[in-house]
This record gives sequence, C-alpha cells and structure tokens, in this order.
Amino acid sequence: MSSAEYVLVTGATGFIGAHVVDVLLSRGLRIRGATRSPAKGKAMRDARPQHADRLDFVQIADFSEPSSLTEAVKGVDAIIHVASPFTYDTKDNEKELIIPAINGVKGILAAAAATKTVKRVVVTSSFASVLDADRKERANGVYFTYTGADWNPLTYEESVAPTTSAVIAYRGSKKFAEKAAWDFVAENKPAFDLVTLCPPMTFGPVAHPVATPAELNESNAMLWKVATGEKPLPVARVPFWIDVRDLAQAHVEALLRPEAGGKRYIPASPERFSYGRAAQIVVDHFAWSRESVVPEDQPVDESHGVDGATAAKALGLDYKTFEQTVVDLVGQAKKMEEKK
Repeated sequence: MSSAEYVLVTGATGFIGAHVVDVLLSRGLRIRGATRSPAKGKAMRDARPQHADRLDFVQIADFSEPSSLTEAVKGVDAIIHVASPFTYDTKDNEKELIIPAINGVKGILAAAAATKTVKRVVVTSSFASVLDADRKERANGVYFTYTGADWNPLTYEESVAPTTSAVIAYRGSKKFAEKAAWDFVAENKPAFDLVTLCPPMTFGPVAHPVATPAELNESNAMLWKVATGEKPLPVARVPFWIDVRDLAQAHVEALLRPEAGGKRYIPASPERFSYGRAAQIVVDHFAWSRESVVPEDQPVDESHGVDGATAAKALGLDYKTFEQTVVDLVGQAKKMEEKK
C-alpha cells in the first residue's frame, strides 16, 4: 500500500515494537499500540507528549480472545504484528510457545479480515523460521546463502516433543506461526496482503519503558553481560544480526511500499558478529570496562551466509555497523545503571 493513516502495532511496548511506533510517528501516521500492560502504554505515551494526539493504546491480554482483537483493529487500515511469546523457561513447549504464537497470528489476521478496511499486514517472524540448524557446509565446499525462500525443516512433532529444548521449540513456534499467516491469506483471500520479516539477532538501544539494565530484552542483555565482564563470553548461535532501528525502518517500509506486498524478507546486516567482537568494541570505547572486560578472538562461522541485500534494496535500508549498535546500547545501559 502506498499510504496508511491509522496503524495498529501489536507488541508496541516491547523492544522492537516501540521503535516501530517511533518510525511510524516520524512519518506522521496515527498509531494504536496494543500491549498487555496499560501502565507501559501510558509510560510510552507520556514519554512522547508531542505525539499524544496521534498515539493511543489498547490492552490485549490474550490474542486468542476475539472480542479484544475486534476492538483493537476497529478503524485501522494497516497492522504491524510484532507481538509473539518468547521464553526459554518452559514446562510445555506446545502450550507455552507454539500454540500461543499460532493462535496470535491467526487471531489478528481473522480480526483484520473481518474489518474489510485493513489493506496490509506486516508480521514479524524470525530467522528462526528460516534456519536449518543441521545444514552444514556442503561436502564439496560450496558456500550457501539463506534467502527468503528457505524454511526451517523442523516438524511440528519435533517441536512439541518433551525432549526438545525450548530453544528449538521457539524456532518451531516462529516457523509455524509464519506458516499459519501465509496459509490464512491463501485460504481466505482477505482484502489485505501480507509481508513477513525474518530478522536474526536484534540488538540496539531501547525505546520502550526500561529503567535498569536488568530489564533489558534477551539479546541486549547478552551484550550488557559482555560489557560488564561476564566470563566466559557467550558464543553466538548464528553470526547474523540487525540493529533494531534498521529493523523498525524495514517494518514501516514493508507496510508502505506497494511492491512489498506478498513478499518474505530477511533484513540482516552484511557484517557478522561475535561476542568477542562486542567485547573489543566495549573496551575500545568505554574506559570503565577495561578492568573487567577481556576481549577474545572468537571464530566466526564463515561456512554460509544470509541474503540481507534483497531486503536492503527493496526496503531502502542502509544497515548500521555492529560497532555503532554496541556503543549506542552499552552507553545507554550504563546511564541507566548510574541512575539507580
């Protein structure tokens, strides 16, 4: 779609969602943020007094509850669905991760279809829905690159098995939720079209209500642990990443560019990362870290790549450097800590 006036953003008070809200506001759009926490919605609105007339919030405690979704989508002409369950502390992978993710996307799409006014939905998926964890460098040494055509081969049965780790089950939840979105559009042929984004690890400064480093989201918390000298350094599961500000721009461009409809993108920096590289950046930029942080020369997996160039070209992205991302997040977190 080439224009939108009133956009619903789910997960609006979270790490990614808050940045999406800010980019939309910078484009002059009206935003309805969906959140589980009215207090966080109020905090975000209070922090943006200049946009108070274009930013409101609605509570959605349960995405499987149709009545709250019907109210949330009323009057909007586009949706960015960021909200999704994320936890590695599970007792029942299917009940706590996979079913909520599937039901969440199906519920929001069904509500959108019922309005007849929504023209595009952008869904935040994940590189987890693309990744084949067992795919190694081919025997003949041919380098491969993940693209938007690739899908995680994990089966539903494997995802929900009691012996499956929450990390693997989370990958399944992202795959099956995204599949459910594409299936919904194919089967119901709603008035809107769909775009999905499959970003890898996402880092960067926060724009949502966070008072201390202890409240940082999972990915940023890892960088803060590096910056505060935790040993041993963590090892990245994959070397691919994106700055949250670039990802927020990708969401908004995916919403507004007509030609993006029906596409699946992997927004990802061409630069690889490691936590050893993050430690070196911290030491280079923050004198207070040098007594506790010891950089390590961690090997980076070079056996395969990811196609972030297609998203960059289609959505007009200019990816930030890992150095800028780390410096901006760590500097912000340090200021939070000093205010405690």
